[in-house]
This record gives sequence, C-alpha cells and structure tokens, in this order.
Amino acid sequence: MVMDWLIGVGAVVSLAGIAGLIWCILLALKARSTSTNDEEMRLRLQRVVLLNMGALGISALGLMIVVSGILLS
Repeated sequence: MVMDWLIGVGAVVSLAGIAGLIWCILLALKARSTSTNDEEMRLRLQRVVLLNMGALGISALGLMIVVSGILLS
C-alpha cells in the first residue's frame, strides 16, 4: 500500500538524519583533537553546528513523514 511505502521512506530519511548527527559528532571530536589554536577550532565547530542543524532537520522531516504515513493508514 501507499502508506506502507510512506512509512518506509520516512524511516530511511530519518536514519539518514541520524547518520548525519553521528557524522557531526565525529567531526567535532576530530576538530577538538587536531585544532592548533582556538580560532581554528571555533571555525571548524561553526561549520559542524551548521551541518548538525541540517541533519537534525532531515531527521525531523523523516519522523514527520513516518507519522503522516501512520495517521493516513
């Protein structure tokens, strides 16, 4: 059915967002361990924050798709 497809797509999108969040954690840990000064670390972490917000938005969008599929079935 179409709603089962919608739930599956939403789950995949949500998992992609969670993978992005894990990637952000790894980037932040790498920036923390390899930065030589505070300014360099600040610039790297600002980039990570932007990626983190994007990944969080993708994950939330996936959850909305899943909930929509559940409500419509």
